[in-house]
Amino acid sequence: MNAQMKLPFEDSHEAIAANDNQPPINRLEAKWRVFHAKNPHVYELVKRFALEVIAKGYEHYSINSIFERVRWHSSIETKTEEQFKLSNNHRPYYARLFHKDHPEHDGFFITHAVKGE
Repeated sequence: MNAQMKLPFEDSHEAIAANDNQPPINRLEAKWRVFHAKNPHVYELVKRFALEVIAKGYEHYSINSIFERVRWHSSIETKTEEQFKLSNNHRPYYARLFHKDHPEHDGFFITHAVKGE
């Protein structure tokens, strides 16, 4: 299986560098971390829908399709300062988190480098 792009997902959700030698995490990841902390139910839906597709025999799938299902086929409320309830910018981070939490399905979502990586 091809190696996928990874994010560190440290326990800390801070977007501030510890010293001047390390840049902070990128702006999009920082926004995703805040959103994810305030809206854990979104990730629960991402996981549920991804695992349903896996159970149907798919070896690969699109995080975009999962995200659109969450967006259009779920009645969700989110706490966000963004204009949209679900920002498309969050998709790659949910895909990477799914891979981290479910290493047996690493590579299920095809991931690409995101701005700032």
